Amino acid sequence: MGYNIVTKNNVRDRFAPAPRPEIWKDTPDKDWNNWIWQQQKRIKSMDVLEKVVKVDDDERNAFAKSHEMFNMGITPYYASLMDPNDPNCPIRLQSVPKSGELNILPMDLEDPLGEERDMPVPGVTHRYPDRVLFYTTHNCPVYCRHCTRKRKVSDPSSSAANKQLEDGLAYIESHKEIRDVVISGGDPLSNSDDRLEYILSRLRAMDHIQVFRIGTRNLVTLPQRITDSFAQMLSKYHPVFVHTHFNHPKECTQETFDAVARLANAGCVVNNQMVLLKGVNDDAKIVKELNHKLLMMRVRPYYIFQCDMSQGISHFRTPVEKGLEIIENLRGWTSGMAVPHYVIDAPGGGGKIPLLPQYLEKREGKKWHLRNFRNQKFVYEEP
Repeated sequence: MGYNIVTKNNVRDRFAPAPRPEIWKDTPDKDWNNWIWQQQKRIKSMDVLEKVVKVDDDERNAFAKSHEMFNMGITPYYASLMDPNDPNCPIRLQSVPKSGELNILPMDLEDPLGEERDMPVPGVTHRYPDRVLFYTTHNCPVYCRHCTRKRKVSDPSSSAANKQLEDGLAYIESHKEIRDVVISGGDPLSNSDDRLEYILSRLRAMDHIQVFRIGTRNLVTLPQRITDSFAQMLSKYHPVFVHTHFNHPKECTQETFDAVARLANAGCVVNNQMVLLKGVNDDAKIVKELNHKLLMMRVRPYYIFQCDMSQGISHFRTPVEKGLEIIENLRGWTSGMAVPHYVIDAPGGGGKIPLLPQYLEKREGKKWHLRNFRNQKFVYEEP
């Protein structure tokens, strides 16, 4: 019996390409698809933003009062995902200033995760026994309004100069207990391919370094950055893990599908770290849709982070119960691959603390009383 093999990529066809706003309708494809052009043409002023969306008074006033503290920067690609008529569009909320940023609460922290405290040399945070975070640049394609590193991001004085880079590599090389390096920023993909390859080659030459992770939001905000040559370069240094940051289904486009495909086809493992944001994704249906789309893109939902206690982002913070509710509405109701870990990155440098709904009801001797996702009761008895 013969079989007709379907060759059309039906999965990719389920993702729509990003719509190009009128302001960039005549931009040649060779420019639009060039990540350098996208970086150079970032929206940094209200004058340009008003050509893309209908700016409301809150956005305009918030920009005027906040841009000196934390710049606005939005790639044309990411701006094309914004609803021009809805100021509460999840893409606009993440990229355009809102008045909530001006409200600094007494409990807000400049360095909410205590990264500077655990920094033995500039640019390296060594908190966990066997792994470090390696800060390589201050720049990002989009300055996310919920950023936990506002103290560094968009501040040129926090740039990782060559000496800082070399001192960081020397520290990692001299500490043999380190087996895992998280290459971060800013966004490390703001570095050139040559600079990134230099970092990766130095790390791979260290016998005690087993894996490294690249923490980037370029897949979401600048998928044009993931070129064939870049993916091919990464393939020389496996195992390479890429941790990205999708927060909403609107961010899953054909462009992001193709960017992830280049990495996955080159052998990279791609995981997603979502931040729970009020008004953006604090709804189990939205999170489930996002995670299903991510899995179709070959991205594994890895973490849901409770929003950090960073200065000027309290308007994004949800009750912890909301995160538990989302997990409750995922676990059992969809495949386990679509259920990430819900964690709080403890203020002051306590590290990631996982939170789960309570499925263990009580213990009686060797009998464990459990409930499942449907709230049905079960007893597991130890031998």
